[in-house]
Amino acid sequence: MTEERRDAEREAAQAWEALVATARRTVADGLVVGTSGNVSARVGDLVLVTPSGVPYDRLTPDDITGVDLGGRQVLGTLVPTSELPMHLAVYRTTDARAVVHTHAVHATAVSTLVSELPPVHYMAGALGGRVRVAAYATYGTDELAENILRALADRSGCLLQNHGTITYGSTLDQAYDRTAQLEWMCRLWLTASSVPGLTPSLLTDAQMTEAGTRLKGYGQQK
Repeated sequence: MTEERRDAEREAAQAWEALVATARRTVADGLVVGTSGNVSARVGDLVLVTPSGVPYDRLTPDDITGVDLGGRQVLGTLVPTSELPMHLAVYRTTDARAVVHTHAVHATAVSTLVSELPPVHYMAGALGGRVRVAAYATYGTDELAENILRALADRSGCLLQNHGTITYGSTLDQAYDRTAQLEWMCRLWLTASSVPGLTPSLLTDAQMTEAGTRLKGYGQQK
């Protein structure tokens, strides 16, 4: 085995470990129930994905599951998530290195009520602006993947009508954090809009744009 091959296998193994940890975190934080969500990470032209129907606490290093960008399985024997088309669509059209899909309760509730999450908080700027809702289509289909891509145009996250959420980022941590923020914003809007006789104040497009610009420089910069 060449040194280059060993490095590639080592990188894939490390990415798989991080992927499994992220998948388990979605369950621990209540963003999914059972195996209802899925997580993926891109390493070069390899896409590591959670397998279909396997509880995350049972996944081991030997369960590594990977496909190429065309969807052909190149690693492992477990069947990849049924939502593979949406993950691959995101990787083919964006600079994503990680994708997180959940069935988070508040976000899914909002997806049944509106076509766009009302701009109730400036953190929507971290996702690129107003969060859209992708039109409903059967899970695991190319139609759903296409609907998601339209909703994700110039965004790093969106809601899926009567389904859940999808976010992406340059790392698993970033993709996960965006998912958690999206669920929090949905919960915030549902809470504020449920007060009888009052309507939540909403941010303007200009305010959202300004917040998004400031958020790009937020935190410790390397």
